[in-house]
Amino acid sequence: MTRIDDTPPAWDERTQLTTFLDYTRDTARAKCDGVSAENARRALLSASPLMTMSGLINHLRWVEYYWFQVVFLGEEDRGPWTDEDPDREMRIAVDFPLAQLLDEYAAQSARYRELVAGNSLDTQAKGAVRDGLHVDLRWILLHLTEETARHNGHLDILREMLDGQTGN
Repeated sequence: MTRIDDTPPAWDERTQLTTFLDYTRDTARAKCDGVSAENARRALLSASPLMTMSGLINHLRWVEYYWFQVVFLGEEDRGPWTDEDPDREMRIAVDFPLAQLLDEYAAQSARYRELVAGNSLDTQAKGAVRDGLHVDLRWILLHLTEETARHNGHLDILREMLDGQTGN
């Protein structure tokens, strides 16, 4: 599996934050290298029937959408989830080819890189989170890095269970 280097090309805060988010994004995509369409849809953990490689990639895509577009930009939430099915993005992922999900995630990541580049890290989100709090862009980048890294661990487990591949 090939990933980008996690050592930033510069040591300012913005470069460090964006480098680590890109690193975790690239790691998630790398975990899917060579996974068949069938295997990408397989739920291997009986207690977590929605946890598939496709589901995790789609979840990561939609999590970024939520934090950048809904919270940061204050746009209307048009995500796939509903009150009745809050994990719908993971459920519907098996209806799409993994390659498509990865391409959409990569394209969206590129758009969000531009969004981040055009805003100060101190810019407050237009949308509120818990208790009316408005987080700043820095917090969103840190949160997305944490969430993506956590789900990379899930992708690690699934990949090892599918074909024994480990690492990166």
